[in-house]
Amino acid sequence: MNINCKGTLVNLSSPKIMGILNITPDSFFDGGKYNSSSAIINHAEKMLSEGATFVDVGAYSSRPGAKHISEEVELARITPIIKLLVEEFPNLLISVDTFRSKIAEQCVSLGACMVNDISAGNLDANMFATIAKLQVPYVIMHMQNTPQNMQIKPMYDDVVKDVLYYFSKKINELQLLGVNDIIADVGFGFGKTVTQNYQLLKHLDLFKNLNAPILTGLSRKSMLFKPLEISQNEALNATTTANTIALLNGANILRVHDVKQANEAIKIVKLLNKN
Repeated sequence: MNINCKGTLVNLSSPKIMGILNITPDSFFDGGKYNSSSAIINHAEKMLSEGATFVDVGAYSSRPGAKHISEEVELARITPIIKLLVEEFPNLLISVDTFRSKIAEQCVSLGACMVNDISAGNLDANMFATIAKLQVPYVIMHMQNTPQNMQIKPMYDDVVKDVLYYFSKKINELQLLGVNDIIADVGFGFGKTVTQNYQLLKHLDLFKNLNAPILTGLSRKSMLFKPLEISQNEALNATTTANTIALLNGANILRVHDVKQANEAIKIVKLLNKN
């Protein structure tokens, strides 16, 4: 199971890690933390040294109820960071976390090699055609509604079946456009109750039927820390537990804030599968 990142073939039959680099002032866990060139470079270097294969750069906060920003603001935030990372780490596999086709195209032209779209094309009608033109791996995530209102009484007939059907339609549409490398993310916390999130985690193995790699984004989310009555800062152990469950159920990419611990989980699961 390979994906082609601008000529670099990445084998996802062995799970990989996508480290998170948020350059937003208001992201739910690390907002405002990486606001200088040195802080960004140091964090990217740390994630790579701890085992990250990809670094996912986001300039639009998608936490529940986050403030909407314009395309111009997002572009002004993200393009200098892509340039900086390409200059410092020429071989770095950069994913751009955006739902806007113009920003995806601009960042790929600057050196990004993957697009991670929380809306799977729903928030920009030009995104699918843009991905087909760019021919880069594309992460499609399931989200009900928008970040501003997604957690207001999310409703499903059957969350697992509904999300599976959603992906089957999206993947078919993308394949008809000639997109080869499609990665599915069920969207933990994006328009789901705690119960619905755990239903998806429990039945994640069913998503292997899509014949697409599975990315999971569980890192320090409220589905972990709220039931435990702890804070985001205390949710590393819960994150590692959830990531381990995801790996056992077929996850190919873990999108995380804490790379070292995710890498340890992957190593343990590999040992388990060897025996």
